[in-house]
Amino acid sequence: MPLSQFPILPGGKAVGPGNPLLVIAGPCVAESDPICQEIAGTALEVCRSLGLEYVFKASFDKANRTSIKAFRGPGEAEGLAMLAEVREKFHIPVITDAHEPGQCERVAKTVDMLQIPAFLCRQTDLLLAAARTGKPVNVKKGQFLAPEDMAPVVQKLESAGNSRILLTDRGTTFGYHNLVVDMRGLAIMRSLGCPVVFDATHSVQLPGGQGTCSGGNREFVPPLARAACAVGIDAIFLEIHPQPEKALSDGANSLRLADLKSLLSSLKEIHALCP
Repeated sequence: MPLSQFPILPGGKAVGPGNPLLVIAGPCVAESDPICQEIAGTALEVCRSLGLEYVFKASFDKANRTSIKAFRGPGEAEGLAMLAEVREKFHIPVITDAHEPGQCERVAKTVDMLQIPAFLCRQTDLLLAAARTGKPVNVKKGQFLAPEDMAPVVQKLESAGNSRILLTDRGTTFGYHNLVVDMRGLAIMRSLGCPVVFDATHSVQLPGGQGTCSGGNREFVPPLARAACAVGIDAIFLEIHPQPEKALSDGANSLRLADLKSLLSSLKEIHALCP
């Protein structure tokens, strides 16, 4: 199937060349109903004003936190209820992480897309369980993998009868507490025949950089996002928050919600030139 015809979004809308840039954005974790709804409502308004498709993202559990004391999220039942509320109130698709094979079928009943965290991208049983739900699956490339190493990941998902696959780059480990983005990787992963997503906020994360939590350099989100659009991507992934300094997870690398429109405006223009 040509990349431009991948029906990823509800209603059969496609993601890929010739289609608008897809925006996947939201808080790192589903902190509360008010936070989720403020972010979803604002982001939806921004995306509609720019003619961009929007998918709300939030995790009900972050199972790979640096510290045992770190906030992981509200848990599956409460978190999925928050996502369902956003989906129903704003009539937008939602995506969340699945960490275990047993979660996939339950999670798929609430969300429109499943996401596989970077650290788990080679977990065969998890990939197969996610694929068997029939929902689109977004897999984040592990920080430890070369972009061409995602080919077997795609094959695993397709072996379960699911070809609605997105691949996300979120940077590659570079020394200690640092990530680097090799823009060639976006083109390489796109050549695998799947729409490619650039995770602009996790790419500026400093994993474990603050000892008990990760740090980040959010000032580099705009230049990296612009560069990725110039290389050629199909979607942009952003963690956004009204007050990143008060976010319960990944605040250091989250984009300020008030800065979303200006960033997406520039990304739309570049994406139109480099589809």
